[in-house]
Amino acid sequence: MTDRLVWIDCEMTGLDLAKDALIEIAVLVTDAELNIIGDGLDLVIHAEDELLATMPDVVRDMHARSGLTEEVRRSTVTLAEAERRVLDYVRELVPEARSAPLAGNSIGTDRGFIARDMPALDAHLHYRMVDVSSVKELVRRWYPRVYYAKPEKGLAHRALADIRESISELAYYRRTAFVPQPGPTSDEARAAAAEVQQRQQ
Repeated sequence: MTDRLVWIDCEMTGLDLAKDALIEIAVLVTDAELNIIGDGLDLVIHAEDELLATMPDVVRDMHARSGLTEEVRRSTVTLAEAERRVLDYVRELVPEARSAPLAGNSIGTDRGFIARDMPALDAHLHYRMVDVSSVKELVRRWYPRVYYAKPEKGLAHRALADIRESISELAYYRRTAFVPQPGPTSDEARAAAAEVQQRQQ
């Protein structure tokens, strides 16, 4: 497995895998220290007005405010082209298939649309995922001061901006909630593992 993380964020016409469409996808790759490698990629995918008309009001308003709806209408990028370009970008930085986890915020939703619409990309990613929202929920329970001091979330609702926010949020939790490097010794780690296991019995 590589230490790199593949960060993807998608914008959709809704959250229903049975009927909603993927209309924007962005990707960035980071190293283990959360340094961004490369420029990333952000693609707006064309959708017909009939499909855009089915968006729930809250989604319609959000995409109208961000300018995404008009970009979707003007775009000539197809789903197939978007998948090819994102996969090519990921392969440049993570050549080995199934070696880098997918990362993001509430990434399970994005993964569902990727699996449905971009199976080759999905197959290149490791089955494991790094979900910043899971870290956030744990920090809220265990480190409330850290949680309440977290960086303000922007309201861009655009894929690339959302990824950058997610990377920054995880970097914040690493600095404030995770033990600073070099971390525990091997003996301390084994003792902690034994203690945690003992509590489960």
